[in-house]
Amino acid sequence: MTQVQTRRERQREATYDEITRVSRELLAEGAELSLRAVAGRMGMTPPALYRYVSSYQELVDLVAFEIDKAATETFAAAADRLPADDHAGRLVASVTEFRMWALGNPREFTLAFANPIADVRCMRREMLTISNSGHLMTGQMRALWEHNHHPIPRLEDLPPAVRESVTDPLIPAKVDDLALEDRGLVWLFQQGWTTLYGVVALEVFGHMDPRIIESGEMFVHVVREFAPKIGLAEDIDRLEAMIRERIARR
Repeated sequence: MTQVQTRRERQREATYDEITRVSRELLAEGAELSLRAVAGRMGMTPPALYRYVSSYQELVDLVAFEIDKAATETFAAAADRLPADDHAGRLVASVTEFRMWALGNPREFTLAFANPIADVRCMRREMLTISNSGHLMTGQMRALWEHNHHPIPRLEDLPPAVRESVTDPLIPAKVDDLALEDRGLVWLFQQGWTTLYGVVALEVFGHMDPRIIESGEMFVHVVREFAPKIGLAEDIDRLEAMIRERIARR
């Protein structure tokens, strides 16, 4: 049975939507994101806003989740321009769109993916595993593996900490139905994210020669280096052409 929202519930949901919208406007304008700034733009007093978000960290968590959710729709849309059975192309389309979005929205990227005040050691399990973009891209990597059956690390060959992390993962990936002997795939998920996030973060924060950022050559390089690990060595020229075409369109 469908549960009908009460008027109070609809109003509360609309307020959360407005909090997110206003917060993203402040980020886009280069303004300070704070509870006071959000409340002021919404025409509320800070104490009134506290009924919805009780701390700055809670505000950041709320906005970061919604930013990631909205951005993931663009990553998925890029993949959906390709045939459903082009698993390699769909993955590369999504990760390239992630890069382009991050470069175009550095403050949103920073809030959603480089949260400066979160203490990962204290974050709840659901906060570590909830990322929409993470589920999209790990799902695409899994679909690729199920299609081409590229080699994955054997569980017994992994270091103890890695073995523990793949059997009980605290990352955004649907692996409950993945056989224990296939959990080496989760280690590839983590390696892939480290590679992707590393190069994109360095580009977004300007910790790289600006000519390399502008050209996308480092991004292309790391994709080419990682591709053989997931069985794409023979397809890399096509995939590189896709990346370069997207970069050229800005």
